[in-house]
Amino acid sequence: MQLSPTLAWLVDAASECPGADRLLAELGAHLLADGVQLAAGALTLEVPHPLIAKRTWLWRAENGRVIEALGFAPGGLAPDLPNDAGRRWLCDIAGGEVHEDVVGRRDGPLLGWIGPRPFTSGEIDQLSRAARFAATPLAALAARATLRATLEAYLGKRSAERVLAAPLRRDLGETIQAALLYADLRGFTSLSESSPPADVIAALDAWFDRIAGAVHAFGGEVLKFIGDGVLAIFPVVEISPRRACDAALRAAGAAEAGMAYLNAERGAQGLPPLAFGAALHLGEMLWGNIGAANRLDFTAIGPAVNLASRLEGLCKPLGRTVLVSGALAAETDMPLVALGSHALRGIAAPCEVFTLPAPQARTT
Repeated sequence: MQLSPTLAWLVDAASECPGADRLLAELGAHLLADGVQLAAGALTLEVPHPLIAKRTWLWRAENGRVIEALGFAPGGLAPDLPNDAGRRWLCDIAGGEVHEDVVGRRDGPLLGWIGPRPFTSGEIDQLSRAARFAATPLAALAARATLRATLEAYLGKRSAERVLAAPLRRDLGETIQAALLYADLRGFTSLSESSPPADVIAALDAWFDRIAGAVHAFGGEVLKFIGDGVLAIFPVVEISPRRACDAALRAAGAAEAGMAYLNAERGAQGLPPLAFGAALHLGEMLWGNIGAANRLDFTAIGPAVNLASRLEGLCKPLGRTVLVSGALAAETDMPLVALGSHALRGIAAPCEVFTLPAPQARTT
């Protein structure tokens, strides 16, 4: 069968596009080269993501640029959200009639095009055939995007990239230096025993939103949710670890502020406050796969992780929310309050311990 250059590209090379944005731009350029008069195109995909229901890309023929819009879905994927973001964009550009094709299955990706003038019957036929041939490369792209989005949701962005780039073997890992943040809720056992499961889950979600949100806001990554606990890292990407340490300290301060606001809301609802403890430390860890031969976990292990966990255990005895190790304190100029040297369970050498100044002192 004699295929046009556009259809031949869709069969032979489109599946190798790194993302939907490039596929749309390349497809638009090929259609232009095949004589279809285009002003712009749009591609809308549903994505498996905790917050995002749809992603729409818009391509402009005049400059080849692609921009993106996200359709957010509180509570999860909402297939019944309006699917017209691309159509509205295209109408704003040219003000004419938009040609749209659903690619593959009935609820599949949506391709839309608009021209500087109404499309001819021959151009409409070319666009519809291109949509049919785009089903396979878009399915491959969607499968890759689904895998990446799923891994990022469960592992975090950096860890997901590491898993995708390496073979699935448990003997693979690398030693990295990072500022660690280990935190957990206090009194969670009594909360679990005295509250309905739905209330416990709501409290956990609210806590994780505050601590994980603070970590992500300052460039860190949550490695693990461990019961009611969180292990997060701020990798050192320069020779000096100061930036990672400062980011971890700011994240801890932001988490304190977020939890104070949450507890004010809980108090207004007649709910008890949620207390937490957090420890910050700087050290090296093994970052990679561990586990059984056929069941792996991607995590960080090593003495630095153990010290952060043990240091967090001092929060309650010392009456502090955030504790900072001497190793991390030595790498920052941010103001800290010294609490002396303390023995940590299972750690041979005593640890110099610091804490954040009172919130009032931080703002004056």
